[in-house]
This record gives sequence, C-alpha cells and structure tokens, in this order.
Amino acid sequence: MQPHRYNQSKLRRIARSLHLHGVDVSYHQGVWSLTRGAGAAELLLPDSLPLERKAVFQLLALADVQHPAGGRVCRCVATPDFHPGDSGIAIGSVVATQGMVIPAAVGRDINCGMRLHVADLAPDVFARGRARLVSLLKQDYLLGTRDITLHRRTVSAALTEGLMGWLTAGAERRGTFARVDAEQIERELDRVYESGSLPGSADWIPDAYTGREWLRDQALGTIGGGNHFVEIQRVAEVLDRRKAWEWGVRAGRMAFMIHSGSRLLGKSIGDVWRRRVTNAWPADTPRPSILSLSEGCPELERYLAAERTAANYGFLNRLALAEIMRRRLREVFGDLECPLVYDLPHNITERRGAGWVTRKGACPAHRDQPVIIPGSMGASSFLMRGLGAPRFLESASHGAGRARSRFELSRRGARWDADPLGLSGVDCITLREERRIEEAPGAYKPIGPVIEAQVSAGLVAPVARLEPVLTFKG
Repeated sequence: MQPHRYNQSKLRRIARSLHLHGVDVSYHQGVWSLTRGAGAAELLLPDSLPLERKAVFQLLALADVQHPAGGRVCRCVATPDFHPGDSGIAIGSVVATQGMVIPAAVGRDINCGMRLHVADLAPDVFARGRARLVSLLKQDYLLGTRDITLHRRTVSAALTEGLMGWLTAGAERRGTFARVDAEQIERELDRVYESGSLPGSADWIPDAYTGREWLRDQALGTIGGGNHFVEIQRVAEVLDRRKAWEWGVRAGRMAFMIHSGSRLLGKSIGDVWRRRVTNAWPADTPRPSILSLSEGCPELERYLAAERTAANYGFLNRLALAEIMRRRLREVFGDLECPLVYDLPHNITERRGAGWVTRKGACPAHRDQPVIIPGSMGASSFLMRGLGAPRFLESASHGAGRARSRFELSRRGARWDADPLGLSGVDCITLREERRIEEAPGAYKPIGPVIEAQVSAGLVAPVARLEPVLTFKG
C-alpha cells in the first residue's frame, strides 16, 4: 500500500493555521509530527481524514504533562481514529510515561474493550432462526430478563483476581452462569489479554456486593451506551489464510463481536479518582489541566489497584455478554461451540519496562496478538494481527473514530432521513430511537482509510474482514 500524501498547498494551510496557535507541524508518509512548547506528539492519519484542531490541542496537552516530583511523558502518539474527547483527552491517544501515571488518560470507561467469537454456522441456517434469536437476545440485553446472580465470594474473587478468580471461587453458580461451560471458558483464558486476570483490591468492591450472600447484578451482562454494542456478523473475507485458520476463523461463517466495559463500577471509580488525583497534587505547585500521580506516592498504587478492579469487572462483563449469546445460539441452532478468538482492552494502564503505557480509545497491538478493529454498524470490521510497532507504542486504533458528535446528531432535536446517515439497510435493535441516530454509520469516519494507514505504517496486518448482520445497542 502506498503511503498517504498531502498536497503541498493543503499541508501549508494546515501548518499555518496551527502555527497561529503555537503548534509546529511537519508531515511525512502519513505521520504528523506536532510540537508546542515542551509537548511533542506523533499522529498517524490518512490524508482523506481531517486533522481536528481541538483534538490536536488535547493531544499536545497530554504530551506536555509533568509531575513536580520528576514524572514525565516519554512518548505520545495517536492512532487514525483520532478525534476530540469529552474529558479533555483525545480519543486514540497513547502515552508512555516514567515516574508517573495519568489517570485522566484512562478516564471513566475503564477497560472498555472488544471480544470476538466465531460460530460454525452458515448464513442460510442463521437466517432461518434469526427472528427467534433476536427475540431472545432482545429480552436478555435490553429488557433485563437475564439472571446473573453471584455469590459474594465469587464477586470478591472476580474483582480482585479477574476471570481466573471467578472460575476458581468455588461458590455455586446460579442463573445465566449456571449454564456456562466452565471448562471451555478456562481453555479460552489464553485468548484474553493478560488472561483477563489483574491484581485488583477488595477496597474497591462496592458495599452492595458484600452486604448479602447472594446478589443479582443488574449491570453485569449489559451493553452500555455510547458506541458500545453486541453485533452479529458474517466473516466476509479471509485475508491471511494461515493466521485465520490458526485462530479458528472461516470465510462464510457467522461471528459475534462485543464492545463494552466496566459499566457503572468503572465510572464510579473514575469519578472517585478524578477527585483524589486533585487532592494528591502538591499544594504548593500550580495545578495544570491534566494531573498525574507520582511513582512512589501511595496514591499511585491505590489508583492502579482501583483501575485493575474495574478492569476485572470489564472482562467479566464481556464474558457475561458472550455467554448470553452462546446460550441463545445453542438454544436456537443446537450444539455450537462458538469459540473465542480474542478479548482485548482499550482504556487501561499497563507496566512497560521502567515506565507505563496508557491507552485512551486505542488497543494493544503486540507482535502476533489478535487485534479487533470495528467499523460502524453499517461498515466492515477487521480482525488484524499486531506487529508490535515501537514507534506507536505497540498500539492500534479501537475503531474508525467519530466524524460527528452525538450532540450534533440528536441533542439539537434534528430530524434525519436514513440515507444521509447511512442507516438504509442497517438492522439496529435498540429501545431508543435516538441511539440509532447517534451511532449511525454517518457519525463515523470510513473504516477503510483507517485500516490502510495502519497497515502501511506497519502497526497491524489484516487477517479477516467481517460484515455486520445486526447490531444491538443499549
């Protein structure tokens, strides 16, 4: 694939506009180099997509974060789904730090992530049972008929030890989890990033989970809002036959993809730490817009324990969503294994060498690791193979990226026809019509250039392309 090229007049216009705001710009083979003062960042962006000024300023503000105790940003980059974030951190940002961690670079949607399963199910067979399956899943995902009842010992183990703790807690399983194939889930743990098992802390288990012996968790197994979804797909094209075979992916078979995170637990922990980071900042030092926690400070370890606790819940939530799907597929179509291809996080902090890497709306793309990059509900999604590109901190985009804000699409009360939004032919199952509008294909950038830019830059290599069949939105 050829590197993307900006024509010189367009490049000069962009550079001149940003220079007026103190930003120096250069562009080479699809990569923007941006500096302002001490802040420097690189952005991979195809020339068919706009360079959004607000997002540039957010990225450079992140690149400029320092801590008075000596913490610093070592490298700051952004993936091609780059766009402004509501919290002041650009979506698609990846930052490497030493001596500090930046909680805002994770935010409140801790361990939002992707999970992909395949099924040995032909499209024509699926079509015959489609109506019944949709009816069952609509009840489970949107009408609350799922029954996820957990023993407090299981909750404690799941939040402090992750999926391995959930599997080995030893308590009775009830409701939806009583029907799971625990041996299959255990075999699939090596297909979950870090085995879905991080060292959390009992300090961050909500009182509601510890006050009684059994709890019916109303949040677990829910999709959530925003860009989260459960989507049934068809494997339209295999692009790397050897790797697809190794990962169990076959052309013409059905698949399902899950995008969700730690739900209310992650949001509450994120809110708590937004306040605690402020309180932990040295009182005699000016307070910048983006705060960090210094390594060696007890609050940093407490934050990481809290983040990992929420991340464990995110892994468990995606597992619950997947097990609901597997159960209903087997109920409608018979004994299907529906194996896991991979489960990986987006918003998370991880130790790398002597420092840390934090991703916000980006995913890990280590060498030979599966990478899942969804399109919109009207566009293809891609299964990729990570290439471990050090320049981009072994990361890749977590999707196509928004082109229009949710406010623009629905909160102003605008009325849209289906065609301009790309909704013609899209099967979106939701209880809220505004969700269809906010998450319409026309709200997102085209996935093709986003994928091509990352392949050209050596971040990922394509394995398979999947087409949406129907999408559940919370």
